[in-house]
Amino acid sequence: MPSALRLVLASASPARLQTLRAAGLEPEVIVSGVDEDGVRADSVAELVRTLARLKAEAVYAEIGATDTLIIGCDSLLELDGTGHGKPRSAEEAVERWRRMSGRTGVLHTGHHVIWSRGDQTRSRSEVASTMVQFARLSEPEIAAYVASGEPLAVAGAFTIDGQGGPFVSRIEGDHHNVVGISLPLLRLMLADLGVAWTSLWPRGEPC
Repeated sequence: MPSALRLVLASASPARLQTLRAAGLEPEVIVSGVDEDGVRADSVAELVRTLARLKAEAVYAEIGATDTLIIGCDSLLELDGTGHGKPRSAEEAVERWRRMSGRTGVLHTGHHVIWSRGDQTRSRSEVASTMVQFARLSEPEIAAYVASGEPLAVAGAFTIDGQGGPFVSRIEGDHHNVVGISLPLLRLMLADLGVAWTSLWPRGEPC
């Protein structure tokens, strides 16, 4: 497969885009517009898998292109059996952090990849899960972090690669996954489709 394969990220997340770019990939971004609120599943892991698939499929249906690789992702933080995405308000973010403070959650990211070439189309779905232990925050720390605006822009209301980094005590699993996309998992998914990771680098060798 030539390195000119069209690579599309079906996500509006700047963190996912930056993570892929840092790893040598240069995807174009096409946002799916999927209504996430109406999607249900039996578990948080299954929900992010379903949402990632719906995003990738929506973009595939929109562009209808061959020689294309589409990556869809969705992340949620599971706490007490419930999945949490972006807070809808500063008040919700404050209450979320009061529950998260000093506790452990699991960040799930669903990945769905669609590879299309000629008359062939194949896809793969996987979920990566990373345990996240949060520091015990004071009320002033919670208020200051929420006032920064960062928690309102990210799933789970925290980051590990930004202002929220000092508030994460420990993780168990892939740290890329907490940012929003698991690079090791994605590499294996692509390999299963016959796509070598290095073939997607600029001037990459054909796979």
